[in-house]
Amino acid sequence: MEATETRDVSPAAGKRITPMRALLIDHDPLMRWAVAETLRERGWQVSEGGDAGETKAALRNTHTPFDVVLMDYLLPDSDDLSLLASVRALSPNSKVIIMTAFETPDMVRDALDLGACSVLGKPFDMETVPALVAQVH
Repeated sequence: MEATETRDVSPAAGKRITPMRALLIDHDPLMRWAVAETLRERGWQVSEGGDAGETKAALRNTHTPFDVVLMDYLLPDSDDLSLLASVRALSPNSKVIIMTAFETPDMVRDALDLGACSVLGKPFDMETVPALVAQVH
């Protein structure tokens, strides 16, 4: 994973500079690739997965928390907001953005009530992703 953009930490202060980390979960490999590349081009370190099981495994197996989790609403093994509750429990400090083509007012309200920072309706312009990630982070 390549990373050039870093957290706002001064090397003179003796602190280690680390890249911003994102976990990207989407069942569509092309969507995953496009979003991941958009973030990587801006220096983010991106881990990817295609289902709820991979999401939970990535969150359990990391030593460094993810700054942002971008996750599809409908996954092969999860078709509701139950995965959001698991993400919040496994990584309470990560900001969560739900991506979905099935956005409804009730779904958005429920996602925000369960701890999502934002809901991004599909299809979306890839250039909105870095701006939204920066906004919620």
